[in-house]
Amino acid sequence: MTLERAPLVVCLGLLSLLSGCGKEEVGQVLPRVAVQQVQPTDFAARVTLTGDVQARVQTDLSFRVGGKIIARSVDVGDHVKANQVLARLDPKDLQNNVDSAKAEVFAEQARVAQTSAAFARQQKLLPKGYTSQSEYDSAEAALRSSQSALKAAQAQLANANEQLGYTALVAEADGVITARQAEVGQVVQATMPIFSLAVDGDRDAVFNVYESLLVAPSSERDLTVSMIDNPTITAQGHVREITPTVSAQSGTVQVKVALRDVPRGMALGAPVTVSASAHGKPSVELPWSALTKALSEPAVWVVSEGDKAQLRKVQVARYLTGKVVISEGLEAGEVVVVSGGQLLNPGIQVEKVDAKSGGVAP
Repeated sequence: MTLERAPLVVCLGLLSLLSGCGKEEVGQVLPRVAVQQVQPTDFAARVTLTGDVQARVQTDLSFRVGGKIIARSVDVGDHVKANQVLARLDPKDLQNNVDSAKAEVFAEQARVAQTSAAFARQQKLLPKGYTSQSEYDSAEAALRSSQSALKAAQAQLANANEQLGYTALVAEADGVITARQAEVGQVVQATMPIFSLAVDGDRDAVFNVYESLLVAPSSERDLTVSMIDNPTITAQGHVREITPTVSAQSGTVQVKVALRDVPRGMALGAPVTVSASAHGKPSVELPWSALTKALSEPAVWVVSEGDKAQLRKVQVARYLTGKVVISEGLEAGEVVVVSGGQLLNPGIQVEKVDAKSGGVAP
């Protein structure tokens, strides 16, 4: 070998040696992901509802006869007493019925007097043989018939007087007028609602609630209802009634909370609010970044034995600000990828980093 080629051989040998060293030092680069260990807790969603105060007993007041309204003495918001006259109908037509019934009574009374006298004569003549048995029986039948007709006329008069009394609409109990459906001069039919009356006494706070919120009943027996415009005014209550049907217009059910010791400031119609928590259910809270999907279903990446990533389908119970609540699909102690799972494939080995500390996860 000549001296000129010796340096070339040495250089090639050094390159080969360096190349071999590089292959031994460079290892496989694993994707680094932030993980969080699953720690189920009893998650109880807290719901705040808005409603209003209503009377426990509310009734519609209406005339029992039809006619034209000639007077109205109360308006919406007025407090009324039991048997107070609220409105009146024009009594002319019903007064004519009363006068006609009275005339019929007088006529029947005259017939009764006439048939009574005829029967009395037959009673005197029959023992002496001056009349026949058939004439006696006819006189007696005429008397009984006129007496029955008189009773019918008297009943008709009583009914006419009663109908005349219905021209005055009176309050059935103490309460507050909450609505008015007719005005003076309007011709109304019998049983048509004229006023709505909120009866004095017990009060309810009424809320419209979506049915899904009632799947898990509240864990609180006593609820605190407070005024929206003045939260310092509060009242305690409990759920008294939940309507069994869903409103076709709003898709909600009505929940009535019976109030105790209602303060003076919490008047009828006052807007109120209440907050309640459902029964706790073991769930896992994860950040939004942990959630992905398997085809069309929600899923998360779970790091299993050997630090290999596996896609796990889960059930989301609730979406919150910045996080999701997983109700099914994860067990305590499992490790979930919360960041860096965008490029993972099932079975790929990963390098775990604790999402909270930023260090390498165990």
